[in-house]
Amino acid sequence: MHTSVAHPAALRSSHRLLNLILMAATVNNGATLELSVEKQEAILVPPAEETEKGLYYLSNLDQNIAVIVRTIYCFKSDSKGNEEAFEVIKNGLSKVLVHYYPLSGRLTISPEGKLIVNCTGEGAVLVEAEANCAIEEIGDITKPDPVTLGKLVYDIPGASNILEIPPVVAQVTRFKCGGFVLGLCVNHCMFDGIAAMEFVNSWGEIARGLTLKVPPFLDRTILRARNPPKVEFTHHEFDQIEDVSNTGKLYVDEVMHYRLFCFDPEKLEQLKKKAMEDGALDRCTTFEALSAFVWRARTKALKMKPDQQTKLLFAVDGRSRFEPPLPEGYFGNGIVLTNSLCSAGDLLERPLSFAVRKVHYANEMVTDSYMRSAIDYFETTRARPSLAATLLITNWSWLSFHTTDFGWGEPVLSGPVALPEKEVILFLSHGKERKSINVLLGLPESAMNIFEQLMNF
Repeated sequence: MHTSVAHPAALRSSHRLLNLILMAATVNNGATLELSVEKQEAILVPPAEETEKGLYYLSNLDQNIAVIVRTIYCFKSDSKGNEEAFEVIKNGLSKVLVHYYPLSGRLTISPEGKLIVNCTGEGAVLVEAEANCAIEEIGDITKPDPVTLGKLVYDIPGASNILEIPPVVAQVTRFKCGGFVLGLCVNHCMFDGIAAMEFVNSWGEIARGLTLKVPPFLDRTILRARNPPKVEFTHHEFDQIEDVSNTGKLYVDEVMHYRLFCFDPEKLEQLKKKAMEDGALDRCTTFEALSAFVWRARTKALKMKPDQQTKLLFAVDGRSRFEPPLPEGYFGNGIVLTNSLCSAGDLLERPLSFAVRKVHYANEMVTDSYMRSAIDYFETTRARPSLAATLLITNWSWLSFHTTDFGWGEPVLSGPVALPEKEVILFLSHGKERKSINVLLGLPESAMNIFEQLMNF
């Protein structure tokens, strides 16, 4: 369902994003540190008060992305040790679950064959753990070691599908330096990036004795399909594309390489100029230019044949685009996947501006009508977006991973720690002012070598 890959950047300043995949580390003397984590038995943390029971509706936008997402938050304070970290996190979790009570339930299948939450009030899973080193000893290297990630997040033993994994699973790992790491596994069907950040930040607020800045809006029935459903658009995001280039074989035959490429403000500006140099565009956004650039580079790196159809998918936040807009604090997925399709030949032979325009149109296409049509399309077909010959860009560069505070200040590192699928590229903000964008992806070895060369322009 998802790959367990992760890599940490060094802990040199507060407000730095977890740029790379978390993995086994190189310490100062060059020797490899094997991270050893001793875990206690998992406990259930129920809501601090009695909460509503019964079935909780998940919208069709939630049904589409039921994958496990892993994030990590590293905390270290000069004035405060980690002795109370577990209790503070546990008590905060118990209290925040009163507001977010569906997260205390369990996923099940409704009579209509859809995911739904049975609000049992059982609680979230929490694990206390101890590491054998200081956080500083986790160095900055570029070869993933999936084993290390597994030590900082908790996997439910024996779980064979998402119904056997509670919506929220957390692990608090104390390090010898006085710092600690909160590792989270959550199901994307419960919330998108914005709603997830609101939940984690609310958890931090309650842990510090504050009231919630953004209380959750829990009613997802406002995104019910229309009756009867009305599919008004062609939804190519669900198209299954034939892999005529046989790129799938590369993924089987070769070792996967994971790399991170940093685009600082100067490089991003150069890229936008490059996109506009032929005079075909008056302007373009950073996202459009970067998405078009990596779409072309990945297509070329995978040596797709000219007649190979290739698809770009990316999520658009629909909160403000719905009519009326979704309420503040909407607890759920308010994102809609949009798409752009073209042949690899067109994508690579035409100038960069052609790809930028494709990205622009895909973004503009997302209106209230389009999103309602996508909701109704799922209602009638139960189809899920296909990733064959597809690039899925997940843009987390605008998410506030760095603002969570449980009482130890903002995290020194935070962010996603896994690529959910091999077709995914993550955009992550980077730097003190968060104006740089890190592009994180995995490719088969031969393709990564080509992709790397294409990043130099």
